[in-house]
Amino acid sequence: MEKILIVEDEPKLAALEADYLAAAGYATHRIEDGLQVVPWVRANAPDLILLDLMLPGRDGLEICRELRTFTDVPVVMVTARVEEIDRLVGLEAGADDYVCKPFSLRELVARVKAILRRPRGASRAAGLVLDESRHVAELDGSALELTPVEFRLLAMLAGTPGKVLSRATLLERLYADHRVVTDRTVDTHVKNLRRKIAEIRPGEDPIPSIYGVGYKLEL
Repeated sequence: MEKILIVEDEPKLAALEADYLAAAGYATHRIEDGLQVVPWVRANAPDLILLDLMLPGRDGLEICRELRTFTDVPVVMVTARVEEIDRLVGLEAGADDYVCKPFSLRELVARVKAILRRPRGASRAAGLVLDESRHVAELDGSALELTPVEFRLLAMLAGTPGKVLSRATLLERLYADHRVVTDRTVDTHVKNLRRKIAEIRPGEDPIPSIYGVGYKLEL
């Protein structure tokens, strides 16, 4: 049974979400405090997270950014913020979808079902398999020997194949300790990834650069 983590500090709404998801055949777990989310996800590996933005303890955007440093679990942000800029910021932080309050619980369940039908993370890129738990990367059945940063970079690009990610976005998600690094750091990692992929697929440019914007993955 697929497991949904509900991160919501409104008990009545969280209970309703849990009831509707349970009726649809999902197991659920509820958390109200933002500080508890990342440790729980690391320990329990849910299949999807419903993440409120306004939480006690820790903001949902900050939580989502940290989640993207170690997992590609689908995240649906649930919030009362309706301005377009807030939606864009949420998606930029790594969310897969965005639902504004008030919303239809049936629609929410439908979105959850649609997201869970998608192939997970890097497996959406043809021939590429990433196993985060074992830090194993394979392309066309051959092993890719990647550093931890290269692994995270490839996972981010493969999570949205064909979509351009800016250098700033990649930098923000690559380093959980928020160290000060330059855009050229991303360029170096991309260069190394290209070289390692080319050893398996000679003559291809799987990570084209989009001038003035960033990078995307095309496998």
